[in-house]
Amino acid sequence: MMSHGKLRDDKNCLNCGHTVEERFCPHCGQENIQPKQPFYYLFTHFIEDFTHYDGQFWKTIKYLLFRPGKLTKEYLAGKRQFYVAPVKLYIFISFITFFLPSLFSSSEEHENKELYTVNTTEKEKANKEKIAKILDSINKENKTMLVKPEVIQDLKVAEVNGNNIELDALEETKDGKLSILGARNMKQFDSLYSKNTNKQSVFNFMRPIAKKVFHLQEQGLNKEQIFDKFSETVVHTLPKALFIYLPVFAFFLWIFHNKKKWWFFDNGIFTLHYFSFLLLGILILIFSSKVISLLPDYTIFNVLSTIIYTGAIGYMLIYFFIAHHRVYENSRSISVIKGISLFIINSFALLCMLLLLIYTSFRMMH
Repeated sequence: MMSHGKLRDDKNCLNCGHTVEERFCPHCGQENIQPKQPFYYLFTHFIEDFTHYDGQFWKTIKYLLFRPGKLTKEYLAGKRQFYVAPVKLYIFISFITFFLPSLFSSSEEHENKELYTVNTTEKEKANKEKIAKILDSINKENKTMLVKPEVIQDLKVAEVNGNNIELDALEETKDGKLSILGARNMKQFDSLYSKNTNKQSVFNFMRPIAKKVFHLQEQGLNKEQIFDKFSETVVHTLPKALFIYLPVFAFFLWIFHNKKKWWFFDNGIFTLHYFSFLLLGILILIFSSKVISLLPDYTIFNVLSTIIYTGAIGYMLIYFFIAHHRVYENSRSISVIKGISLFIINSFALLCMLLLLIYTSFRMMH
């Protein structure tokens, strides 16, 4: 790509020192222009680079979305000049998929904080009234009985937050908050832990989640708001999880195909393109979800959103089988058998990673 920078009079390349007869160095390819340019050159150079990248980018995106396996076959055949490189494509789409939800969440943060403040104030008033009634009834019914302060405190929490304690993993209380294994706070959680000696492994597993949930509830968040934050955390973490899973996916492909014909590198290229497609699909779903959330709550829009989500997820599943058949060029029956086997194995492996992701996402919420 040629820029509009002023050519140097000297014919020696500033980069490698070789003689430059024309505009570009025949040895390293650097353009022989003045190293110092006007400030506006930074912007014009960016536009020129983007325009050059743009031509590759949109052609690559078109093939990635609507021509399963096309990019992989072209790349492995050596036709690489007209498309964005697989690694660069994956990094770019992954960055956008990670960055876009952050924009949406930051724009809603101020509104959520105001809502949390209002909800917290109202709940505090209601709780104070309930606590006053509870203490009044305790004083009347237990005039001759000495009640320890910590017992009264537990009664406050248990009575205000809802029903009797039961060992359910996650349960909603009457005021819209969450209880963890029947506990409404860490004090109750530790008390139940000491009493349920046969379930201490469950309590140990749930302890980080309980700390996080109770901390968020102390800040005024209810169940819906906590789950919203959890969903945002999962979306932010998903690109990282997919990146970690890339070599695992490529390894399973390598196992199922001819090692002499298909190197691990070839399977890696297929994996990069397929995961780029998945991330792009997730990005489209995120954007569609935000757009649909702005529409009125009419039946036609709800039906439309269901059709979009179902169609997108279905296409993501079918896409793999089509791309796999076109790239590896097995017979249709063999391709289907291998595709189903790979789908089952990767679904199980991804499910394990997803469960780990859910657990870590709860711990990472803030």
